Amino acid sequence: MKSKVILITGASRGLGRIWAEAFLKRGDKVVATARNIDSLNDLVATYGEAVLPVKLNVNDRDQCFDVIKQADQYFGGIDVLINNAGYGLFGAIEETTEQEARDQIETNVFGLLWMTQAIIPVMRRQHHGHIIQISSVLGIAATPVLGIYNASKWAMEGLSESLAAEVKRFGINVSIVEPNAFGTDWSGGSAVKTEPIAFYDDIKEALNGYFKPGMTGNPGTTAPAILKLVDSEKPPLRLLLGKHALSRVQQVYADRLAVWDSWKEISVAAHGH
Repeated sequence: MKSKVILITGASRGLGRIWAEAFLKRGDKVVATARNIDSLNDLVATYGEAVLPVKLNVNDRDQCFDVIKQADQYFGGIDVLINNAGYGLFGAIEETTEQEARDQIETNVFGLLWMTQAIIPVMRRQHHGHIIQISSVLGIAATPVLGIYNASKWAMEGLSESLAAEVKRFGINVSIVEPNAFGTDWSGGSAVKTEPIAFYDDIKEALNGYFKPGMTGNPGTTAPAILKLVDSEKPPLRLLLGKHALSRVQQVYADRLAVWDSWKEISVAAHGH
């Protein structure tokens, strides 16, 4: 199989780092972006010119376009963009400050939007490409105490579903990857936590059980799924990752359908004719 050029945002650690190494090990070329590219020095030492480390803050729209241009010129094209950069904001809605909310949406939604806008002309010129948006099962099934994070992923889902319909005619595929909880630093040092209000202590304690060992997946075992997604001739619009994801989504959708159905007479009557 011909090697591909993969651009991964947020490649310094976590899933992005694991996937970057998996692509490089099998002979692909990787554009690895990070806010601090010193964290990528070992990849460069091991894989040489097959990896292009690039400093990137996805909140800077001009920088996003510059990175795409640089990667395109360096490798002569970009086959896959994996929009992985992002972080979690933990806290109840009432606790969240304006700045915390704006920062979360700025990175998780607008950062992804800028990179997506920048890559489309490149992939359209090539007549092929694959944009992979790293969402979450929380982009389908919201949970308490992660409300703004949930909102950012729901926004990503809607944006990406529309995008898929818009760019399919250019030969560009779009996939939304929806992991359940994995044992990365996402809920640890890389997370932002709001100033607590005691009224929400009990619900936060309940949520902590979701991240206990045994509930979270092994990040290292996600690589084969991502490789298979990238290699697929007809990749899915959505791909769940983790053994808990599907059962949770099935229950959420069953509950939604049941409620909608129980109110259908009211809904239909509201139409007016």
